[in-house]
Amino acid sequence: MGAEPYWYTVPYHPDINLALQQLRDREFRAGRYNPVIAFPSFPITGSSPCPGPQHGSIEEAMAATEADGTRSILDIFNVGDEPDMLTASPLKDETIESIYGTKQPTREMVEANRAFLGEAGRGQAIYMVIYAGESPSEILFAGYSFD
Repeated sequence: MGAEPYWYTVPYHPDINLALQQLRDREFRAGRYNPVIAFPSFPITGSSPCPGPQHGSIEEAMAATEADGTRSILDIFNVGDEPDMLTASPLKDETIESIYGTKQPTREMVEANRAFLGEAGRGQAIYMVIYAGESPSEILFAGYSFD
């Protein structure tokens, strides 16, 4: 079996790690993770399944998945400067510009071109800021499951 991609957008917050932790908490509370939903569907929308958590904590959910991981943002613990396991790292400006022709992509650009997925390794995530005009409006987190 191959790694499964995932991606989420959240409202922009200047503290990227705080935004990540809030996203992890949201997805845990929604129950959108393996093993509750074996293969969550992306992107997450208002009509996405929301069965609620089936474990007492994110750590318990991760322990229940064995080598597969949660196939979700729950597998990413923190934000770092460089790609690493269990970490979300920033997509480099040069990469963003090569994909979108600008360092400030809009939501429409990101929805139309998911080439950002090619920048994350298994068990890792990337993030980038999405803009509305000249202002940051959202943060995209994207990655691949372990298996």
